[in-house]
Parts: sequence; C-alpha cells; structure tokens
Amino acid sequence: MEDNLELELDLEAFRPREPDSETLVELYRELEFTSFIPQYFNKKDQVKKNFQTILDKESFQRLLKQMEQAGEVALDTETTNLYPTRARLVGLSFSLQPGEAFYIPLRHNYPLAPTQLPADYVLSELKPLLENPALKKIGQNIKYDYIVLKREGITLGGLHHDTMVLSYLLEPNWGKHNLDKLAAYYLQEAKIPFDSLVGKGKKQLTVDRVPVDRVSEYACQDAHLALSLSRVLWPKIEARKLDRLYLEIELPLIEILAEMEMAGVRLDLNLLRELGGELQKQLGRLEKQIYELAGQEFNINSPQQLSQVLFYKLNLPASRKTRVTRGLSTATEILEELAPRHPLARAVLEYRQLAKVKSTYTDSLVELVNPETGRVHTSYNQTVTATGRLSSSDPNLQNIPARGEMGKKIRQAFIPEEGHLLLSADYSQIELRLLAHLAEDPVLVETFLSERDIHSETARRVFGPAAGLFPEEMRRRAKIINFSIIYGTSAFSLARELETSTAEAQQYIDRYFAEHKRVKEYLEAAVEKARERGYAETIFGRQRQIPELKSPDNNTFQAGRRMALNTPIQGSAADIIKLAMIRIYRELKSRGLKTRMILQVHDELVFEVPEEERTAVEPLVREGMENVCSLRVPLRARLGWGQNWAEVK
Repeated sequence: MEDNLELELDLEAFRPREPDSETLVELYRELEFTSFIPQYFNKKDQVKKNFQTILDKESFQRLLKQMEQAGEVALDTETTNLYPTRARLVGLSFSLQPGEAFYIPLRHNYPLAPTQLPADYVLSELKPLLENPALKKIGQNIKYDYIVLKREGITLGGLHHDTMVLSYLLEPNWGKHNLDKLAAYYLQEAKIPFDSLVGKGKKQLTVDRVPVDRVSEYACQDAHLALSLSRVLWPKIEARKLDRLYLEIELPLIEILAEMEMAGVRLDLNLLRELGGELQKQLGRLEKQIYELAGQEFNINSPQQLSQVLFYKLNLPASRKTRVTRGLSTATEILEELAPRHPLARAVLEYRQLAKVKSTYTDSLVELVNPETGRVHTSYNQTVTATGRLSSSDPNLQNIPARGEMGKKIRQAFIPEEGHLLLSADYSQIELRLLAHLAEDPVLVETFLSERDIHSETARRVFGPAAGLFPEEMRRRAKIINFSIIYGTSAFSLARELETSTAEAQQYIDRYFAEHKRVKEYLEAAVEKARERGYAETIFGRQRQIPELKSPDNNTFQAGRRMALNTPIQGSAADIIKLAMIRIYRELKSRGLKTRMILQVHDELVFEVPEEERTAVEPLVREGMENVCSLRVPLRARLGWGQNWAEVK
C-alpha cells in the first residue's frame, strides 16, 4: 500500500455553502418532491398578499361592484364536510387579482365569533353574479363548489378554468393534482395545510368551529392560488394544443358530473343486508374449509401467517418476496399460480374476493346512503386515471364484479324511484372498433361494417375449422386474443389466460397478425411514434407522457410499450363516452325532460327515466351514443330497460 503521496487538499472546497436553488428546484420538480420547493424560492419575487375579511355591508357591496366589473373571478367554498353532497356552506372566498382575495364568513359558530353578514342576504346578492355566464369562474376542483352552491339554491354559471383539470391534462401521470402540490410546483408557494386549520383525529374540528381570521387566511390563499395557477397553466395548455380537448370535453363535463353526483342512485337496503348475511355464511364455510386444508387455524387475512402455511408447512414453491417486509409474497397473482397445485390457494382466493365484496359493497353501501336523500352519491374523479377514463370513489362503482352471481346480486340492489325505470346504454366492443379505425385494417373494418361478430370472425381466422373446439369456447378464446392485441400482451401472459403453452399462444398471435397486417403495422408505428414524441395521443388530442419508452431496462420499456398501445385506444374510448354524456345531457335539458343520468361505469351509462318518458328517451340516448363522432366503422350501443341495474343487462 502506498501512503506517501502528495495530495493537493483544498479545505475551503469542503466548507458548506448555500445550495444552487435553481438546480435544486428543478431536481425536486423532476422527482416530485414538491413540498421541498417553496423554501428555495426567492421571497422578493413573490406577490404581496392583501387578504381581507368581509364583515360589513359596505365592504361587501364594494366587492360586488368589483366583481361586476371583472371579467373573471376565482372562488372557493369553505364547508363542514369533505363530501359536497353532505356539506354545509360556512364561507366564501374570491380573488380578482393574484395576491388579493376576500373572505366572507357566513356560518362560523364558536364562542366570541364576530358578527357575520346574514347568509341569506349574502347569497341572494351574490346569486346574479355567480349565475351570470359572462363572469368567468375559476377554481380548484370547481365541481365541489358547484355542488355546494347548488345546495344553497345557486347554479354556478360561467365555469371557466378548473386548475385541477388543467394540471391533469398537462401531467396525467401525476396521480394527485391537489392544490398543495400545484402551488409548490408551479408557483413555488407553500399552501397552508388543512390539518393546521382543523387539527387531526378525534380532536379535528369542522371549519365553522375555527376562528374566522384563521379560516380567512386559508380561504383567501386558496382563491388567490387558483387564480394565479389559472394564469400559469392556461398558456401551457394552449402551447400543448390541449385547449380544444379542455373546452369541448373536460369543461362541460364538470357540470354533468356534479349533477350526477347530486342525483345519486337509490338502493334496496333490505336486499343489501340480506346479501351481506349470505356472504357472511359463505365466508364462515370457507374459513372452516381453509383450516381443514391447512391442518390448522390461522389468521387468513395475515400475509405472514398465510405465507408460513403455504411455503413452510405445505412446502409450495414461492416465486417472489414482498418489497417492504421481504417476506414471501401471497399476492393474488401468486395464489393464482399456486391454485392448480393446492386447493388451499384457490380457497383463499375465493375467501379474499367474497370478503372484499362484503366490505366494499354490502357493508359500506348501506353506510354511505345519505340520510337527507336516501340515496348513495358516488364521487366521479375526472383527474385520476392516466388514460382519461373517469373513476369513482365512496363508493367505487367501477370494481363491482362484471360477471357472475355476486356481481348480479349487487346490481339488483341499484333501483329507480317509484314510477321510474332504469335504462342502461353500453358501447359494444368500442375498443376493437377504435382499433379498426386507427389501424385502417380492411378485415376489421369490413367485419364491423357488415355487422358480423368480431370474436367469431377472429376465431375462424386464428383457429381454423379443425381446431377441435366448441364454437362457444373458440369465441371465448378469440375474445381473449382480440383484447390481448390491444393491450400488447406477451405470448407468456396470453398462454396463462388461455391455459396453453407459450409456443401455442405465440402461434395464435402470429396467425392474427398474418390475417391483420395493417394492425401489426399500426401497433409498431404507434410505439415508435410515442417513443419519438415522448407521449401517446388519443384521436381527440389527449396526451399521456411515456418516458418508459426511453428506458434501457427491458421490463420498464415493455411496460411503456403496453401504455403506448393501449392509450390511443382506451383514451379515445374514454373521450367518446364523455362526448356522448355531454350530447345526451344537453339534449335532455333542451327538451325539458326529467330523465337523469345517474351512473357512468367504463363504457356504460345508466339513466333513471320516468315511465312516461321511455319512448322519447330511448332513441335520444341511442342517437347520442352512436352518432357522437364519425369513425371508419359504426359505433353501436346496447340498450336495456329494467327495475334494477342487473335486469337492464
């Protein structure tokens, strides 16, 4: 070892220095460490704040005059509940210029609360302005404010910029687009945390119990941030050519989703309770069966205990460890691999499915019924899925089992009001129709133009007459192959679904592409185009960034490839059903019909229709769905009527 070297050592270089703020902020943005950003922003550059609390009529009337003269206003509502269909309005904030905002407390109720302007007076004075479509309204998640104000007798007009939706269109992979994140990322401003206002846990207060001055600062900042973000985000939307998508699809959808949430859906609670009891008995029987198969009792819901039984007691092969605990994984896909080897894995899979259905639907649906309306009001999420599809929460209606007796029984509990019927309108094979349109494949196009069954056609072309399978089984397998092509499924994954060898699955894929050469060309071109541009795009211009296509790691690249194949098709399908919702909603409104759109799940719309409107509504809905846009192949919708959601299918 040589330790007699002369080294130049500059001790000064090791002295701690101020960080390079600009470089650090860009790194935090890239890594989405948005909460770290505000501390590095130059405070001198920040807009000076002028936040005011309105407690007297003179100040309020001055604000009204300012709003009358303004072209746009950002607004925010403070309420007693996170769910707008259960929330009571506590106060309103408005911003007309960045850094300037006003808070009008209405219903603060705590010891020594200041005298506030009467809520009826304030709302009646604001109503003409808030309903005026010429005054453009800006907000963060403005659907919430729309619902809260509608419950106060005000229909918010002139919806303009929803900053949450604008951010989502720019960065659909972000997940959450909450105001804290957007303020830090785009404005380098730290938003006052909601928890600092109301507290946490059992000691958490409702906003009406918090001192007015503290709520005023919080509410004014929210309105100011919404206005400031609007001015930053809209030029980016225009630069990316996303303005038409926003104005023609996402913006009009806000009002429709708000009205759907307020309408809610009626439930047969007795049926749900009966189903819950039936599920409990089934779970009890499964529990005994699992204990017998395991040769011992254990906590079925504990991954660690289940892992011990499967891999150490029964010596079944383990394929991977969990990332967090590093214990042997008992994830669903692992149990599915083990199911052919041991009945315990199959029994646990069934147990998990039934337990999830019970907790998610039969139990929670009963608890989620709004006592004011007697209906359940799901929340439709416009800014969650990267492909553009809507999702729903509290309850999540997207995950009700699509097939099988259990899914049917849950849907039977969704019922109309007396004197009404449910109408379901479901797009038929919309993703395969979009594939035919995008690929311009003559075989697919001709199949759809001739109104032949696409899955039977694929079965005939891929399997041939000597396949030795019943027609129903051939069609089932062909359906799996058709959708595997759209999703870029590998031969290995297709083999698992078809329960065949990888070599045989690859033969099916090869035969498919031999029959549909234009499909193969389109799919290859779609991946290459997305790799070059950095994003995939729907036929309506919705974009999804796919950085995975630049990754040297093959698994990451393959994930990106699947996104590049799926996004133009699934995203375009999402855009089409949104356009159909807008078209049908406007037509129902213009005709003065009482029919209400109450559910949207995947490619399906559900309406609650007065019996006397049945003959008028059916052609209206069919036309609205099938003629919403022009493709190389026809769009088709399947319509069904019934006294519950299961019956309409």
